[in-house]
Amino acid sequence: MTPSISKERLASFSDGIFAVIITIMVLQLKLPSGPTFSAMWQEWPTALSYVVSYFLIVIMWINHHYLWGYTEKVTARITLWNFLHMFCASLVPFATAWVAATRIASVPVFVYAAVTVMVNLSYHAFAREVIYRSSDGGGHRIRRRDALMRSKLTLALFIVAMLLSLKLPRIAFAMVTLVLLTYACPEVPRDSNRAPW
Repeated sequence: MTPSISKERLASFSDGIFAVIITIMVLQLKLPSGPTFSAMWQEWPTALSYVVSYFLIVIMWINHHYLWGYTEKVTARITLWNFLHMFCASLVPFATAWVAATRIASVPVFVYAAVTVMVNLSYHAFAREVIYRSSDGGGHRIRRRDALMRSKLTLALFIVAMLLSLKLPRIAFAMVTLVLLTYACPEVPRDSNRAPW
């Protein structure tokens, strides 16, 4: 009998990674150059990129949390996709700091959008594996179809934002922010006992 990682242990480890990511972003916040409101206003790119990235991580965590509700047994594939998803999430603080330091310049926004593409792809693979192995009758087929449609749409929009960032970085960053909101409702079973909110 081969040892396996428990669902609770892997979920707790993942929660810890999300917490560390947010902590790193907080530590990267740049202080204003002086004790004035004008000095504080000059750091608006830092504040904006932090807020967007904070909600990106929160949305990722919420979706990740509800996905674990489908899992009866942790398989090697689920573990692999989970760690890949965590790796992509760990790149968010770097991309956030670069966007802030360059005041939302083209290449940093391009990289930020690329990170969201990586997060999207790894989440989709992770969600597909978890939902596919769910024993929730045939309902998982509907959720897989919905998740696939949403992933394809958001992936296309993130790629458009990447390309747009080379000419209009601030509009592209705003586009990434709006697309993130489509993940505000997590992948949860469609029954009254396990509603998302």
